[in-house]
Amino acid sequence: MPGIEKLEQNEYTHIKKTIGVISGKGGVGKSTVTSLLACAMASRDKKVAVIDADITGPSIQRAFNLSDAVEDGEFLLPSESKCGIKAMSVNLLLEDKTDPVLLRGPVIANTVKQFYTEVMWGDVDYMFIDMPPGTGDVALTVFQSIPLDGVIIVSTPQSLVSMIVKKAIKMAYKMNIPVLGIVENMAYIKCPDCGKRIDIFGESSLVDIADIYNIPLRASLPVNPELARAMDEGRIEDVRVEELKDLVEAL
Repeated sequence: MPGIEKLEQNEYTHIKKTIGVISGKGGVGKSTVTSLLACAMASRDKKVAVIDADITGPSIQRAFNLSDAVEDGEFLLPSESKCGIKAMSVNLLLEDKTDPVLLRGPVIANTVKQFYTEVMWGDVDYMFIDMPPGTGDVALTVFQSIPLDGVIIVSTPQSLVSMIVKKAIKMAYKMNIPVLGIVENMAYIKCPDCGKRIDIFGESSLVDIADIYNIPLRASLPVNPELARAMDEGRIEDVRVEELKDLVEAL
């Protein structure tokens, strides 16, 4: 936006492409999708990093079973997963991972900026920013301050979620941030016997939303209990989701 300068990378950081992962509402699996995108890129021999910008509800540390970050002078060193994905999350800085983060919006937003500028990220082909739900302080700060190449929208089939997701899409457009793709998570289940698709949360709105807003990349993910287990157990790098293949290759 005019009058607001984008943050600059520090001398130890060289990021080629930065993509935000956003949703209008919590509980849609945004952190799961962020993790899957990061894993998919890493499996293609890309150097990948993740910023967990959901300061009050972080998930990335547990999903990748990460050890704590390390301070190196005025900068922090990111934690690194077993597959080489670098990450920074507030939980990497807490002695007790269950301690709440009791900060007001502007302080939280500033913390996200510090994760971008005060971490020695090294060479990164793709950085994914796992945003908090909604269109509040953090989303506004990221859109205004961090040089994003675009965002991925995460939704679910419910009409309420679809309505709120449209707000996130409109916010991105108002901030001149390209919407690269939309992922509809938990869109259906597959019958284990016959393979038939069952839309348990109602008819998909993926195509309608993508068409209305001219979003080029689309993916629809089924309900997958293994994903939830992998996130909980820190094994997300062991999971591959074929439904994201086309979207990842297009990115």
